[in-house]
Amino acid sequence: MSEENNLTGTKVMVIDDSNTIRRSAEIFLLKSGCEVILAEDGFDAMAKITDYQPDIIFVDIMMPRLDGYQTTMLIKKNPRFKHTPVIMLSSKDGLFDRARGRMVGSDEYLTKPFTKDSLLEAVRKHTTARSGA
Repeated sequence: MSEENNLTGTKVMVIDDSNTIRRSAEIFLLKSGCEVILAEDGFDAMAKITDYQPDIIFVDIMMPRLDGYQTTMLIKKNPRFKHTPVIMLSSKDGLFDRARGRMVGSDEYLTKPFTKDSLLEAVRKHTTARSGA
């Protein structure tokens, strides 16, 4: 249990049009001490990202209006967030999808349904790498 608590205070944004995915990610992250910002799609995320300045962002690929690729590209083009880790979430696990995610600047690719462990491991990996710990 104590190793989960090392995420205390980490600000995590979850962008997904599925309420179920947002809620399960939120529950996993809150239990490990993270602050969670939820967004329903890319537009919602872009409105919140400047206010909350998350440490790490999970973004679903298949969303209405702005998809995950467009959202990631917008985040990475912003000088303030260019170094913020962005992890793509998708039920598609194809090579093309992964490559396209890399092309727009994503740092990792998690396949849905994700587990609590894979979600927290991604947060741990990308936030400790940034802080130099």
